[in-house]
Amino acid sequence: PFIVDPILDPLHFGFTQSIVRYHEVRKNHPDVEIMMGVGNITELTHADTAGMNALLLGICSELDINNILATEVSKHACRAIKEADLARRIMFASKEHDTLPKHIDPGLMALHEISPFPYSLDEINELAGQITDPSFRIQNSAEGLHIFNRDGMHSATDPFDLFPKLHVENDGGHAFYLGVELARAEIAWQLGKRYTQDQALMWGCATDQTELTVDLHTFKPAGTTLQKK
Repeated sequence: PFIVDPILDPLHFGFTQSIVRYHEVRKNHPDVEIMMGVGNITELTHADTAGMNALLLGICSELDINNILATEVSKHACRAIKEADLARRIMFASKEHDTLPKHIDPGLMALHEISPFPYSLDEINELAGQITDPSFRIQNSAEGLHIFNRDGMHSATDPFDLFPKLHVENDGGHAFYLGVELARAEIAWQLGKRYTQDQALMWGCATDQTELTVDLHTFKPAGTTLQKK
């Protein structure tokens, strides 16, 4: 038994020709086992590796390449093996169901999300007008960050512009909490990610998630604002 490795070359050192070479090997040897070492791209290109792995594993799926060598030597490629593992699963499911590799698993979308802003500014304004208690709510729209309670709504793209309007300078705990949440909201807005108050931002397989499973038969534990002090 043997495995053919046509060698994936780094960018500007024969990458395109090496992809052609992989295609030619598969065309001329339809039944042979082939390997692709993706590290020459993920390790030797200073860019986020999730997209590289998605594309390269998609090529492997099209060419029926069943043997992948993924490495994590360079510091920026520290999640490359997990990304490659998820990418192969996504591409397998896509191929099996004869569909595009969309809406299968969001794990490779570390920086952006399909629908980052579920509510429009008009909808947030409508909700803000219905609030009758002093607790702050924070939501994002395409226009920016919005924080509101019964006393009104304030909007900005920089949390520092909001702080003077919140009147929490004498409440250290509350100010700290709002600072953390508004920082999350700002990051989410800048990147085009979904922000939900009292929940950590989701980074796909780029991080180890703290909530690995969701039990739909129980209530979610109280967030920071509802926990008893």
